[in-house]
Amino acid sequence: MSKHHIECPCGSHKPLAECCKPIHLNHASATHPEQLMRARYSAHVLGLVDFVVQTYHSSCEAEHHREAIAESINLTWLGLEVMNSEIAANGQGFVEFKAGYKEAGEEYILQERSRFVQESINGQQYWFYIDGEYPQPPPSEQPSAPKPVTATKTIGRNDPCLCGSGKKSKKCCG
Repeated sequence: MSKHHIECPCGSHKPLAECCKPIHLNHASATHPEQLMRARYSAHVLGLVDFVVQTYHSSCEAEHHREAIAESINLTWLGLEVMNSEIAANGQGFVEFKAGYKEAGEEYILQERSRFVQESINGQQYWFYIDGEYPQPPPSEQPSAPKPVTATKTIGRNDPCLCGSGKKSKKCCG
């Protein structure tokens, strides 16, 4: 792609200007939770702390955790793979994804099933990230199964939440 058509970091293979940038400029542009999740990932890559903070649900009190969120944004993000996304019958949105990142020279994969809720504000509908679940790795059926290239960082319920809020995982996204 040319200099004027930068590919969106979210992995859509679309130009940034036609993918996540409109959502970064107007959060209500995300009409599906997957769009917001992709825009949040792109915001991490692009260093858009304000966007990430603003797209947390108000119950997360993300503004109080701005510094920790900024630290998570400053990681080296390596790529995004969306495995599943849906809007459930109760209106909540779910997006399961894997995001690779590098911290202190080590590569990790964050796998999460994120939950999103939609709220009407001044007549416009907005999706907000509220929390997520970290799936347990499946039991290995074969002891000699090939190992993934990157390690999976397992987050315990008492570990700091990966979203950067500074809260324990069980009290935040876990």
